[in-house]
Amino acid sequence: MLHQLYIDGEWVPSNSKQTKPVLNPANEQIVAEVAQAQPEDVEAALDSSKRGFETWRAVSPWERSKILKRAARLIEERKCELARVMTLEQGKPLSESVLEIDRTVETFEWCAAEAVRTYGRLLPQREAGMRQTTVKEPIGVVAGFSPWNFPAVLTGRKIAAALGAGCAMIVKPSELAPGIAVGLVKACEDAGVPPGVLNLLFGNSGMVSETLIKSPIVKKVSLTGSVPVGRQLSALAGEYLKSVTMELGGHAPVIVFEDANIRKAAELTAAFKFRNSGQVCLGVSRIYVQRSKFDEFMSHFIAYIENLNVDEGLAPAATMGPLANAKGVDSMKAFVADAKARGAKVVFGGDAPDRKGYFFNPTVLTDIPEDASIMNVEPFGPVVPVVPFDDYAEVIERANVLDLGLAAYAFTSNVDTATRVADDLEAGWIGVNNFSPALAEAPFGGMKDSGIGYEGGIEGFDAYCKTKFVSQSLSD
Repeated sequence: MLHQLYIDGEWVPSNSKQTKPVLNPANEQIVAEVAQAQPEDVEAALDSSKRGFETWRAVSPWERSKILKRAARLIEERKCELARVMTLEQGKPLSESVLEIDRTVETFEWCAAEAVRTYGRLLPQREAGMRQTTVKEPIGVVAGFSPWNFPAVLTGRKIAAALGAGCAMIVKPSELAPGIAVGLVKACEDAGVPPGVLNLLFGNSGMVSETLIKSPIVKKVSLTGSVPVGRQLSALAGEYLKSVTMELGGHAPVIVFEDANIRKAAELTAAFKFRNSGQVCLGVSRIYVQRSKFDEFMSHFIAYIENLNVDEGLAPAATMGPLANAKGVDSMKAFVADAKARGAKVVFGGDAPDRKGYFFNPTVLTDIPEDASIMNVEPFGPVVPVVPFDDYAEVIERANVLDLGLAAYAFTSNVDTATRVADDLEAGWIGVNNFSPALAEAPFGGMKDSGIGYEGGIEGFDAYCKTKFVSQSLSD
């Protein structure tokens, strides 16, 4: 199977016919090839998007809404096929892939509804015959860059919001899991999105991003990715004074207070930590448990992990699949080795199973010092440190110590503590007694080095709009 580029309403190979293999991370076998765009392909996509935007911006919001609703229905109808492609290319269990497609459908539906709610404002009248209003308009052509860990929802929410607002988009997903982006674009094409409004590129990330951002045709950049890449693209966009939305990495702490339902906290935390093999930007990275309940928490936490079934994602009983690539396995080994060298104990897992594929066993570390690598660098995999704390002020300081602030979580039965912790944690996404996934209607963005701006919700939709102020008086 060849995943082609989509330029000006046509599925095409790259100009050079170059391709790159797509591997199944569960067995390292090639499951597809993906076309590699060349500079002339990127230029063709830019020219197409310029024309497409002029067409799409003139389409009424109600018609755009109808087209996005049709795309949502097509994605829903093709859910089983798309979920299987996701699992083959990305590795997560099929049940998780199905849930992700459901969230993607929900995102398209929400953005379709929001398309007809791009309201302006009528300002209070200052004098007779004067009308002063604000009007929202699409910002223009958008360059969107999405990662491999959630290839459907993270790509889909960029496409749906941009198109709903009246923008054209050139989307460049990861080559590790390209098939889902192809499926989403095909759904949009079949739903009636005109040629040029949505273009799809694969290829060298540096070349593609630099060409797109430097082009005067592109007016906005939206990235979901790592902090280093976010810095690079933000700097480049800043040089050309272009609007950016940057959803970057995190290192989410979980704080379990002694008054919490300890068993519930342990089981929910374990389930969320090892979802998608720990490759979740909102995911659990550090766990702090009040000392009086540490042993009880660990007992329930380990008991839950013991029932996880690590296997290829298509296996019916799989509850955790492989990492997406070999680099991830090497990274987990390095985190464990560093922690052990600093005196940490491995109380569960700690190694890779002896089998084909990019698997790593669920791993729990204790007695780990604050200067260990895993306490300071986002692990993005199935390794987690669990450490005790004594009092509120101490744990808040430890939770906020990093320059990252994407998500943070706490468990407590005390309303006052819940209120304080929501105020004091420095993160854009806070969960108290739950782990809510990113929602279509909720703004999602990080503090500090974890991002700029928002995806999702009216805040994320507005990011694809510009506001015009109009002051009008009577002609006489």
